[in-house]
Amino acid sequence: MTSGNRSGTDIGGGHIGLAVTMLALIVVSSFSGARWTLIVAGGFTAWFVLALTVVHIKGGRGREVVRRAYVATFGWGDYVTP
Repeated sequence: MTSGNRSGTDIGGGHIGLAVTMLALIVVSSFSGARWTLIVAGGFTAWFVLALTVVHIKGGRGREVVRRAYVATFGWGDYVTP
């Protein structure tokens, strides 16, 4: 898959999703402590590693694998913004 016009938009949504996730982890950490913060962060890490594996198996190479896994993990940030 080659980079198209949507790649910048996808990455922007990924950045927003990552920022919201980090804020949520800070809130979880302040109310519940380190245990739940690590559980939630571990879930996102596992999802990212799974996405890396799937994209690599399907034929992705190099930076494209990381970009697509990042968008698969945090790309929901597109839906948070107006």
